[in-house]
Amino acid sequence: MRAVIQSIHFKADQKLKDYIIAKLDKLNKYYDGIVDAQVFLKLENNHSTDNKTVEFKINVHHSSIIKTQTAQSFEAATDLAMDALKVQIVKYKEKLQAVT
Repeated sequence: MRAVIQSIHFKADQKLKDYIIAKLDKLNKYYDGIVDAQVFLKLENNHSTDNKTVEFKINVHHSSIIKTQTAQSFEAATDLAMDALKVQIVKYKEKLQAVT
């Protein structure tokens, strides 16, 4: 799967990018029709500890699945978002199988 990671208003280190790509690659076992993914990493300017936001846009055949998650670290936000994305991808796959 092709993944584009964009960090907004900061430079993400390679270790974080590799972590996100490894998590994205695991989504292929739930549905092999994933075309590509776009990931946006944002630092929020609020005073709470949950100020790191990760937004995933997963492009599948004829549709997109979007999930945004905020947490104390980008890794924690990625883990929370991946759990929700797994559920959404499985539902999308089941919906496709029900139609055909």
